[in-house]
Amino acid sequence: MKQIASFTIDHMKLLRGVYVSRKDTAGAEILTTFDIRMTQPNFEPVMNTAEIHTIEHLAATYLRNHDEYANKTIYFGPMGCRTGFYLILAGDYESKDIIPLLTSMFEFIRDFEGEVPGATAINCGNYLDMNLNMAKYLANKFLEDILYHISDTHLIYPN
Repeated sequence: MKQIASFTIDHMKLLRGVYVSRKDTAGAEILTTFDIRMTQPNFEPVMNTAEIHTIEHLAATYLRNHDEYANKTIYFGPMGCRTGFYLILAGDYESKDIIPLLTSMFEFIRDFEGEVPGATAINCGNYLDMNLNMAKYLANKFLEDILYHISDTHLIYPN
């Protein structure tokens, strides 16, 4: 069986950052999948499900309400390895193109106060598994360590 593209990346060299994982076509539209790597694979602890779940709810809410990207957002969700998230946007993008979007999204998460959107039994299948404080901490850490001064080392997959 052919190995999928994401398994061909050397995860021992992969740093935290924002990478174009793949580009696909759906009809005439290009779909760009981004690898938003918040922890360094195999070197840092993975994120716990509660904060991942909270980030997912807040980021999805932010993206689906964004003036420019609401209709371009196809998917936002966690990686199974719990080191980051995938974002799929309609359009042909490079990693650097979405840094302003991700910066504002993670600032939204860092600064969020109140009830997490969709965190009720009616709206979510596991609404009790949330940790807003840790989600805010991780969002701020990603902003401070990566997004606010991102370089090509954190935008282009390692060889």
